[in-house]
Amino acid sequence: MSSIEEEELRRRKLEEALEVKSLRRIISAYLNYPEAAEEDIRRYERCFRRLPLAHKALLSHLPLKFQKLRWSVSQNSYFIFEMLKAFDPPLDMSADIHISEDQVMENSSDNHLLSGSIGTDGSLKQETVSEKTKEEKTESLNNNVGCSGGINCNGEIDAVNNGCEDVNNSLPLPSTHDCHGHVSSSSPDWLDPSLQFHVPLVDVDKVRCIIRNIVRDWAAEGQQERDECYTPILKELERLFPHRSRNSPPACLVPGAGLGRLALEISCLGFISQGNEFSYYMMICSSFILNHAQIAEEWTIYPWIHSNCNSLSDDDQLRPVSIPDIHPASAGITEGFSMCGGDFVEVYNDPSQVGVWDAVVTCFFIDTAHNIVEYIEIISRVLKDGGVWINLGPLLYHFADMYNQEDEMSIELSLEDVKRVACHFGFEMEKESTIATTYTTNARSMMQNRYYAAFWTMRKKPLPQRENRS
Repeated sequence: MSSIEEEELRRRKLEEALEVKSLRRIISAYLNYPEAAEEDIRRYERCFRRLPLAHKALLSHLPLKFQKLRWSVSQNSYFIFEMLKAFDPPLDMSADIHISEDQVMENSSDNHLLSGSIGTDGSLKQETVSEKTKEEKTESLNNNVGCSGGINCNGEIDAVNNGCEDVNNSLPLPSTHDCHGHVSSSSPDWLDPSLQFHVPLVDVDKVRCIIRNIVRDWAAEGQQERDECYTPILKELERLFPHRSRNSPPACLVPGAGLGRLALEISCLGFISQGNEFSYYMMICSSFILNHAQIAEEWTIYPWIHSNCNSLSDDDQLRPVSIPDIHPASAGITEGFSMCGGDFVEVYNDPSQVGVWDAVVTCFFIDTAHNIVEYIEIISRVLKDGGVWINLGPLLYHFADMYNQEDEMSIELSLEDVKRVACHFGFEMEKESTIATTYTTNARSMMQNRYYAAFWTMRKKPLPQRENRS
């Protein structure tokens, strides 16, 4: 074996170790959920025990509430564990992952993308994603893209990667009893506790965020937010594409697809719809709901139990939510519905994506960019001439508060500047308004964060028209 071949083999092994380590961290965050929740409940109990006797007498119902919280956590944990059991890891999870920080940085320019498609029967063939977080030590790596926007040409999963921490402690598996006391079936070998990490609490917070996102996308309780955010987009697509051909349906790309509901709804309108999502936390969950839901309202979760603040009543905080509100596989999706995992810039900057899409829909997405100008440039590039960009969302800019990280880029433009940049890349405003909405908000909370989101339709001018105006 030549020195070049040996170096390539070493690089591949290191890359796989990074990928396995990253995937273990994400899985460990899910598995650490019940332990972290139990610690919160113990803290509530410690505070209660410190009260004077007279005050305890006034609040004598709290010990029962704490027990109800534990029961609710067990139901969330049951859902999470069933979701993880259904996940098919794309890598050998028992692979050795002992790598140094120097090796991580040395290989910070390499990565593989995993992706996949959902058939008309609702089954997702392959699905993965890389995940960047503010807390992770390593840099996100570049994707090796499969065909058709990251969908692997031969239907095989190659690899997965995201940043990781060097942590090696194991943690116990969560409770695996459902609300009727049934015990989960045996778990796959890769969920063995010896393969898991203890993770920072910030990782567990991502799991709690996913549980709230499930309500937004897949619960009847989230219908109000979907009406505010998704319905205007769906109506605009119907207006812009009134004569959709079943034999040759228009193609719509949905970056930042989250748990997949908007992409599914667009597919049900008669579009070839591809959701693109960066967060592996999201992708594992969306795959489970899209692929493994047998009936509507199959599972019950308790999404609001992790905050005692701004509750009107304990019953509101402890209320159950049934999911999914519809059976995804029976929703009437159009053939070609797919979910593609990976960073939007890295996936759709590929030459194979130029001029592919009739429409791009961005909902609460464009402010996730490190460089929003790059997002707009790529949206323009992937659209056909005459294609439309429908956007709804604020300009929160997710990386704007990255203190003490000098290398972290964040370009934060005003709405006026965003529209000017879009004009530079060939867009012409056709329709514009403001929509008031919330995002993963507890409808029964005393505090409601409300956005006044920009909603627009822009059309990509044909090339001769752009040249004449430049």
